Amino acid sequence: MGKFVISKRTNGEFQFNLKADNGQVILTSEGYSSKAGCENGISSVKTNSQDDSKFDKKTSTNGKPYFNLKASNGQIIGSSEMYESTSGRDNGIASVKKNAPSAATEDIS
Repeated sequence: MGKFVISKRTNGEFQFNLKADNGQVILTSEGYSSKAGCENGISSVKTNSQDDSKFDKKTSTNGKPYFNLKASNGQIIGSSEMYESTSGRDNGIASVKKNAPSAATEDIS
């Protein structure tokens, strides 16, 4: 089962990573000034990850596919790693959809 891991960046901001059951990071958040903001971001991922229209499939300048997950207000709440193929990116989206709703939260901040 997947899990959200809250950590603290060197600049003092909080962030979360959504990890699949194999431990691989499948979604990374922006930096939040407060832990409460970070926890709200996790709630937003749990909700919005079930809506296909919230996944924005992109290609980086070096040609690698990735995706952003957006909230209903259009703000990016999480970004994926860079993938080697579009099928890898699509598998990443499927993994977020599967893992996010029931993922536990581990706080290591």
